[in-house]
Amino acid sequence: MPAQKGKDLLLKAADAGGSFVTVAGLRARQIAFNAEAVDVTHAESAGRWRELLAGAGMRRASISGAGIFKDEASDALVRQIFFDGAIRDWQVIVPDFGVITGPFQLSTLEYRGDHAAEVTFELSLESAGQLSFTLA
Repeated sequence: MPAQKGKDLLLKAADAGGSFVTVAGLRARQIAFNAEAVDVTHAESAGRWRELLAGAGMRRASISGAGIFKDEASDALVRQIFFDGAIRDWQVIVPDFGVITGPFQLSTLEYRGDHAAEVTFELSLESAGQLSFTLA
């Protein structure tokens, strides 16, 4: 895969009807995948090297982003998801790679305003169920 423009990574949230809506003009964003290891090392493990149980650990994903809301509707959607404590489907579109889709909880929503600049926001999402990946 050739180098990609960071601005092309896109974050979308499902509205109440289940349609995906582009959330905002994100200037910085990131998705992280993590899996916990399950240690099954025992007294007879070869050379006393650690052994792990394949596929047994909990997997999770975190998404974070910062930027400006593209319009009032996207601001209202994200704010409502947060205040409702709702778990909604979200999509992360990685150009020339694929689409990650699944349920996330909006765990952090921060607004910031500098005296001589626009209002910006930061958000964090935590996976709340099984995610799917579709190749581009």
